[in-house]
Amino acid sequence: MRVALAGFLHETNTFARNPADLCAFHQGGGYIPLTEGPALIDAGADVNLGISGALRVGAECSWEMVPILWAGAIPSAHVTEDAFETITARIISGLRDAGPLDGVFLDLHGAMVTSHLDDGEGELAARVREAVGPDVPIAAALDLHGNISRHLVDTVDVLTGFRTYPHVDMAETGARAARLLDEIMRSGKRYARAYRQLPFMVPISLQSTTMEPAASLYADIATQDAQGVCASLFMGFPAADIPDCGPVAIAYAPSQVEADRAVTAIANAYEDAEDAFDGPIYSAADGVAKAMQLLSSGASAPIVLADTQDNPGAGGAATTTGMLRALVDADAQDAALGLLVDPTSVQLAFDAGEGARVHMSLGGHPDFPNDQPFETDVIVERLVTEKLHAAGPYYGGSWLDLSPAACLRIGGVRVVVTSKIAQLADREMFRFVGIEPEKQAILVVKSSTHFRADFDPIAGATLICLAPGPMAFSPADLPFTRLRAGLRLSPNGPAFAA
Repeated sequence: MRVALAGFLHETNTFARNPADLCAFHQGGGYIPLTEGPALIDAGADVNLGISGALRVGAECSWEMVPILWAGAIPSAHVTEDAFETITARIISGLRDAGPLDGVFLDLHGAMVTSHLDDGEGELAARVREAVGPDVPIAAALDLHGNISRHLVDTVDVLTGFRTYPHVDMAETGARAARLLDEIMRSGKRYARAYRQLPFMVPISLQSTTMEPAASLYADIATQDAQGVCASLFMGFPAADIPDCGPVAIAYAPSQVEADRAVTAIANAYEDAEDAFDGPIYSAADGVAKAMQLLSSGASAPIVLADTQDNPGAGGAATTTGMLRALVDADAQDAALGLLVDPTSVQLAFDAGEGARVHMSLGGHPDFPNDQPFETDVIVERLVTEKLHAAGPYYGGSWLDLSPAACLRIGGVRVVVTSKIAQLADREMFRFVGIEPEKQAILVVKSSTHFRADFDPIAGATLICLAPGPMAFSPADLPFTRLRAGLRLSPNGPAFAA
């Protein structure tokens, strides 16, 4: 079987400030940088990405693989028209030049919004379909947070989404999509499909599949594989002001009756779990105070605080200072925060040198009047120019280029300050500047959930904290104007009315 492989990933926060231009895809921001042609085989191997699982299955099934292009950028505001059209054109050109194909594998996200399109993946899939024709099957691997349109479902032959959050199964999902593609190519039979939009959104910090109710919801979905049904629950990415924003259930089966039955089961279980999507939430100051109280009561260190509203994995900028101020104000000791993206402060640290005391204006976000740069004296403890190897379950062995970077100390608080952005979801993102996360009393991570994959094994407790930031914890706090009418903005929350 001769199979083309391509990928184009972006999770778009339409309320964020900075768009994803072509440079963002060349840089990657935690993904592998934009890669074309045969180089994709090596770049995509042995990391936790959908393309990696597809390459593994392709080798096992003796496909003649035709690697086209893979590109991904860290979540942000809209993908620019230039970036979308340039990358899409290169994918389509590669497909047209590939010669006869038996199938196409696509590694996508599902929540891409561009400056000129609401449904980036739907448009990309439509152009791929036009390029290869109606008879060539197309399979896609997608993120659990995809805002999946009926147009995308109608265009590809089969798609499947992650079943874990933190997304430790990205490669596994790519492998599952590739095996489904192989079955379609060899049998010549297409699956029946069913699609249903679901009635309420859930804050991403409450969606973790390491906790209930999501743990049981996704465990039930996985059991359907043994029945010959491939089902997916897409929780949706809630920071997207488009009509298709929100959760959906999708199923593929040998018959329409089986597909419809599977989607109904997912929808019923999701609605029955509405009351269970809940949990304690803390302000920045209360979160730090709670962490210190837990430690004084004998809880194991470290206590991990999630700075969820400045999560770069959802469109945050990794610049806000609310959690840092709370740590310093409480005179927290043996505390560390990461990542704070501030290239100017990094350069000042390099100019001063290790061991120097320097006055700095750290971070700050222009959209929040109470989040001015944090004026303080710091000790420059460590300067770094190397990449780091993020070997934890989420990044899965990826090499991240965040340098130049510095470890700055303010009293008992250490801050990882970098020149480039990525979600802090791996312990190595502390270690590479000399901070041993296991030896800290308090760790603040600019992440919502992905950090749990590598930090839960060492955490005495994990607290979700709400310092001001660009990624609102609850979708109900976002200024939507274009959602589908009746979609509830949170569990048991208000319904959107146009």
